[in-house]
Amino acid sequence: MIGDHATGKRGGARYKGARACFQFGFVTFAVVVLYMSPYADLRFGIKPPGLAWGRKKLSPAEVCEHEMSSSSVKSEQARQKPPVDELLRMRSWWPSSSSVTSSSNSSMMRSPRVTVILNHFKRGTLRAQLEQLRRQTLPFHRVWVLSFGSPREKEASFRRVVEAYSRGRDDPRVSFVSSDYNFRYYGRFQVALQSDGADYVYVMDDDMIPGARMLEILCHVAGTDRYANAALGSIGRILPFQQAADRTFPSYRTMFRSKEAGLYLPYKPYNISVDRVVQVDLLCSSWFLPAGLVKTLFVETPPTFMTGEDLHLSHMLQKYAGAGSFVLPVDAADRATWGDTDHRLAYVHTTTATSKDMVRARDDQWWRALASGYVTRWAAMHPQKVDAVLYAHTLGEVRALAPLLRKFRANEDGRRRTAYLVVSGVRRCTCEEAARLLGWPEAVCKERRFNILDLGVGSGGVEGPAVLQAVYVGMRGIVRTHNPSVVVALDDVDSKVKEALRMAAGEDNRTSQLVMLPRCSVSM
Repeated sequence: MIGDHATGKRGGARYKGARACFQFGFVTFAVVVLYMSPYADLRFGIKPPGLAWGRKKLSPAEVCEHEMSSSSVKSEQARQKPPVDELLRMRSWWPSSSSVTSSSNSSMMRSPRVTVILNHFKRGTLRAQLEQLRRQTLPFHRVWVLSFGSPREKEASFRRVVEAYSRGRDDPRVSFVSSDYNFRYYGRFQVALQSDGADYVYVMDDDMIPGARMLEILCHVAGTDRYANAALGSIGRILPFQQAADRTFPSYRTMFRSKEAGLYLPYKPYNISVDRVVQVDLLCSSWFLPAGLVKTLFVETPPTFMTGEDLHLSHMLQKYAGAGSFVLPVDAADRATWGDTDHRLAYVHTTTATSKDMVRARDDQWWRALASGYVTRWAAMHPQKVDAVLYAHTLGEVRALAPLLRKFRANEDGRRRTAYLVVSGVRRCTCEEAARLLGWPEAVCKERRFNILDLGVGSGGVEGPAVLQAVYVGMRGIVRTHNPSVVVALDDVDSKVKEALRMAAGEDNRTSQLVMLPRCSVSM
């Protein structure tokens, strides 16, 4: 018995030893396979969607095709945007820096004047930014270093850096502006309004360290006819696409959970580079634009001053100036052409990426922009076609148009019709008030699905004659996005509003027809 017991113990020990060896071997095998796998991205702990292209360098058009499942992107591929070398060969009214230097009559060939605005809070990159700006092939006009609401020790550090730079190089062009109050993201653009004498304004986050040719490239492109009235940058974002399953739009931060969600361009974690000029829905981290366009940001009061200046700027530029937002290409082999030479800084965000309140605020903002006529890249790449858009300037008009709206959406003959109600946002004629009047839940205003489109004219602080312009540009965007067969309004609406609707429906030779109906004919 004792012998059997001893033999059993020896057998158990051999079993345990064999199991340990097997486990060790399996773990070793798994580690080797993981490290050798072409699809494993150990740096970021994620596996890019679409394994076959996760390690491939993609063009922006291919990114849209894979990431957003857009068959219409293929038509965009035909419009080849010029790469960086081609851009510099485009005709620009600004001479090259070498031309100005070598010209015997340099007074006739003035270089563009650029005021650079650096916004700093805590990050210690100011010295590197100033050094790179000093090395620019096109000299800057002025540099304003801003410190709003920074901790005292950080503010003192920024001041010392600026004073040392100015004193050491006897350069009065660099100034330091500070405030105990945090004017946040819009404050730098408010300061930019005072850039007298500058042709352009270049606003940069503290995570952007530009290459030595960046100002030269930006000014050259801005001096071409194609991009003269545009905002230019180095990083941009495409906002979410409509989900086919339920016709809603996902949160802009659900990149890894929804193939229709937004995308950064360029995006280093996916090895997505930009080799041509790409139009985006908003620019991130840096903004280069004509000094005279800065005021466009404040035509309408932003929905919040806590965040979202990037989207609000692109929205207002498109809405009131017909200006687009574009990301410029870079030469991967020449860091001097890069807008951010230290890429790891520009993709680390501690506010919009982690704060639920910020994400919620930005989601609400971009949805309101889309619902009020912002033509996003989704709208440009996916032309819609709806049956009708009904416009109501007041709640009384909502009440009058309600029976017609219900009839459009009833699908009585078995044919599915699509009709949306557009409200002005003037005098309490908002999405929420209209939903209550129609007996719909107020959630329709928040679910990011087209039902009631609110131009938000009243919430934007627009008053007086500017209301009519706001109605026109908002409806113009909605017509361009949805291509309704008819735009319906009451014939007793204000005559100037009627003219705004007529211009919006008839612009660009579109097929939308404006139909003005007597109130008595639709209120039955």
